[in-house]
Amino acid sequence: MQLFKYTFLSYFWGDFKIQSITKMNTSRIVALLLVVLALPFIVQGQDDSQKSNQVTLSGYVKDASNGETLIGASVFIRSISAGTVSNAYGFYSLSVPAGSYEVEISYIGFATQTQQISLTENQTLNIELGEMVNELVEVVVTSEAEDRNVTTTEMSVNKLGMKTIEKLPALLGEVDVIRSIQLLPGVNTVGEGATGFNVRGGSIDQNLVLLDEAPVYNSSHLFGFFSVFNPDAVKDVKLYKGGIPARYGGRLSSILDVRMKEGNSKEFSGSGGIGLIFSRLALEAPIVKDKSSFIVAARRSYIDVLARPFLNANDLGDTKLNFYDVTLKANYIFSDRDKLFLSGYFGRDNFGFGDAAGFNWGNQTATLRWNHLFSDKLFSNTTFYYSNYDYQINFGDTAEDQFDWDADIQNYSLKMDFKYYLNPKNTITFGGQTILYEFEPGNAVGVSDGTVTDFGLPEKYSLESGIFIENEQKVTSKLSLHYGLRLSVFNYMGEGNAFTFEDNEDASRRDLLETISFGQWENIQSYTGWEPRASVKYQLNPTSSVKLSYNRMYQYIHLVSNTTAATPVDVWTPSTNNIQPARADQIALGYFKNFKDNMFVTSIETYYKDFNNLLEYIEGADLFVNELIEGDLLSAEGRAYGLELQVEKKKGALTGWASYTLARTERKVPGINQNDWFPSRFDQTHNFSLTLFYELNKRWSFSSNFVFNTGTPATFPTDRSDIQGYVVPYNANESRNNVRIPAYHRLDLSATWKPKKKRPNRKWKGEWVFSIYNVYNRRNPFSIYFRQQTIRPQAGQPINTEAIRFSVIGNFIPSVAYNFEF
Repeated sequence: MQLFKYTFLSYFWGDFKIQSITKMNTSRIVALLLVVLALPFIVQGQDDSQKSNQVTLSGYVKDASNGETLIGASVFIRSISAGTVSNAYGFYSLSVPAGSYEVEISYIGFATQTQQISLTENQTLNIELGEMVNELVEVVVTSEAEDRNVTTTEMSVNKLGMKTIEKLPALLGEVDVIRSIQLLPGVNTVGEGATGFNVRGGSIDQNLVLLDEAPVYNSSHLFGFFSVFNPDAVKDVKLYKGGIPARYGGRLSSILDVRMKEGNSKEFSGSGGIGLIFSRLALEAPIVKDKSSFIVAARRSYIDVLARPFLNANDLGDTKLNFYDVTLKANYIFSDRDKLFLSGYFGRDNFGFGDAAGFNWGNQTATLRWNHLFSDKLFSNTTFYYSNYDYQINFGDTAEDQFDWDADIQNYSLKMDFKYYLNPKNTITFGGQTILYEFEPGNAVGVSDGTVTDFGLPEKYSLESGIFIENEQKVTSKLSLHYGLRLSVFNYMGEGNAFTFEDNEDASRRDLLETISFGQWENIQSYTGWEPRASVKYQLNPTSSVKLSYNRMYQYIHLVSNTTAATPVDVWTPSTNNIQPARADQIALGYFKNFKDNMFVTSIETYYKDFNNLLEYIEGADLFVNELIEGDLLSAEGRAYGLELQVEKKKGALTGWASYTLARTERKVPGINQNDWFPSRFDQTHNFSLTLFYELNKRWSFSSNFVFNTGTPATFPTDRSDIQGYVVPYNANESRNNVRIPAYHRLDLSATWKPKKKRPNRKWKGEWVFSIYNVYNRRNPFSIYFRQQTIRPQAGQPINTEAIRFSVIGNFIPSVAYNFEF
C-alpha cells in the first residue's frame, strides 16, 4: 500500500508541477481515473492481507420503530477508546484487535444500547435503537453525538434535525428547510420573496443543493416563500459552508445535502398536514417486511381555488396560482451486501391569468443508487441521476398575437464512491463522477398578426468529470486530519458556435470579431482544475478544540442574472471560450467549546474567501434571448471575510440557539466603480438570529425566532437633470451599490398543542400549530425605487420626486395548521 501511495504521488503530482493544468496530457488524466477505479480491488487485497492482525465489527444502525437507517450514530468501545459513526446509509465498520468488548451504540433521542461481544473473527452486528420514552423530546441542532462539534475535524458544517425544523415558527404553518438554514451563522438572503440563499459571500448559484444526490436548481416554491422539500419525506439536512470534503465539487460556496426517508419497513404509516393555503400527505409502508419499503409524499397549494369565487369570471376566472410537488422513494435489500434505492421528485409552480399571460417552472429529479459491500471494511455506492429544471413564459390570448418562451437545464450523471475503513485511525474515501449537461438557453416563438417568428437560441452541451481521494486520519489522541484532493475536468462541446470578441479597456459591450462553428460533441474549450481540501483539529481538552480548514472549489456552470434577486426564469450557461470557470479559495479558523456536560455548545469561526472569474455585467446588459450575451459579461474578482458566533442550549425544557455573523462581501470589476472594490448585492454587515423552544408539558410547546440583518446595498443616483418637466437621474461618479436600504428585522411566534388521546393505544397522533409571522407588523424593504410627481409642475417650479419602499410582506400573518401521523 505504501509503495502504491508513493508511486501515485510522484507520478501525478510531478506531472502537475511540470505541465500547465489547462494543457495536461489527456492520457495522464485517463490513467489517473483508472487508478482511482482500481483502488477498490487494491484495498480489498490489502484488507485480505491484514485479516490475521485485526477483526472487523460492521453492520447497520436503524430506527427500531420504522427501519430507517440512522446517519451519524456512534459505535464506541470505551475500554480501548476506539469508535466510529455510521455513514450516510447507516453503515459502520470498526477494526480492532481480537478480544471481548463492551460496545456502546448511541444516537441523540434514542436509548443507548450496550452489548457484550466476543470478537474472534469478522462479525456483522446490525443494531436497532428505540426512541427514549417518558421524557420530553429535546430540541437539538444536531442529531449526532453530543460532543461531535469538538471531537471531529468537521467545521463550518451545520446539521439540522427534522424534529428541530418542524418546531420552528413557519410562514402559513408550513415547515421549511431552506428558511430554517437561514437562521444559522453565515447564511442569509437578500429579502422576502428571494429564491435560494447566500453563504459566506456567495451568490445563490454557488450553492450545490442535492436531493438524494441529484442537484436541484431552484430550491424554492412561490418566489422563495417555501422550499421544494416536503418535510414529511426529509430524513437529514446537512450544510457545508467550509472545509468541504473532496467528494463534493462543482460549486464555490456551499453544499446542502438533503437525504430522503427510505420508507417504513415495519408497518404501514402516514403523516401529513392541513393548512390555510395548502395541504400535504405522505404514505409509507413495507413492500416486503424488513427487506423492501416505499414512501410517497405529495403537496398542493390551493390559494387559487379559494380565491376563484372572488375573481371576475370573464377576466380572471381561469387564474392559476399554485404549486405542487410529489416525492417518492423505494428500496430493496437483495442481500447482506447489496441494497438498491430508487427516488424521484417532481414539482411545479404555476402562475397564469387566463390565456393572457402566465409563467411556470419546475424541477424533476430521478436517482438510482446501489450500495455494495466488497468486504466488512470496503463500502461502495454507485449513483445514476437525472435532473431537469425548466421554465416557461407566455403572453397573448389569441393564436394571431402571442409570445412563448421556454428554457431548461438537464443533467445526466454517473457517480461511484468508495469508503475503506483501513483501521480505527484511517478512513479513506475515493471515487469519481461524470455529468453531461444540456442547456436550452431560450426557445422563443412570437406571433404578430399571424406571422410566426422563431428567435430561439441554440442548445449548448458540456461534460464535467471529477475524481477524488480523501482520508480521515487520527494522528494522535488530540490531533486529527481530514485531507483530500479532487481533479475536475470540464469540456464545452458542440454542436454550436464559438464567438470571439474584441477586448475593451472599459466596461462596455464588446464587438464580435469572429464566429467558428463546431460539430456535435466536438470540443470547443477545455478546463482542468486541481482542488485541494484539508481540515485539522487539535483537541485542547475533552470539552474544547481548535480547527483549521482550507478548500479550493471550481464552478463550471453559471446563473446569468442581474436583477435585485434571482428569479425562477434566469438562464444557466456553461463555461465557454469567453466565460472562465469561477474559482474560490477559502480558509477558516475556529474555536469550539462545550459546557455543563454538553448542555451548552459554542463556536467561534473566522473565514476569508477569495473569488476569481465571477460573472458581472455591463450597464444595460441584454440578457434575454441574446446569442451574443458573452459580449455583455464581465469577469470580476471577489472577496468575503467574516466572524461567526453561535451559542446553543441543547438540553432542558428551554432550548435553542443564538447566532451572529459579522461579514463583508465585495466585488471588483475593471471599468466599474472606478475600478475600486464595492459591496455585492447580498452583502450584510450584521446578521443576528435568536431561536428558542420551550416545552411546557407533553401537550403544549412554544417556539420563537427573531432576525435582524443589516440592509443590503443598492445603487442610487447621485444627481439629476430636469429636462422639459421630466427628471433624469444619473450617477455622477459611476459608483455601484453606493447606499444601503434600511435594516431587516422580524419576530415570529408559534404554539403547538397536542390533544389528549382518547385511547392510549391509538396510532393516530395529531397536533394543532398556531403561528404568527412578522408579529409586530414590520414593513421590511425589499428594494427602494424613485418616482416623480404625477402632476406636471408649472414653469419655474421644482419637480418633486419621492423614494418608494417596496415591501413583499407588510403585515403580520397569522396561521393555523393541523399536522397528523398514523
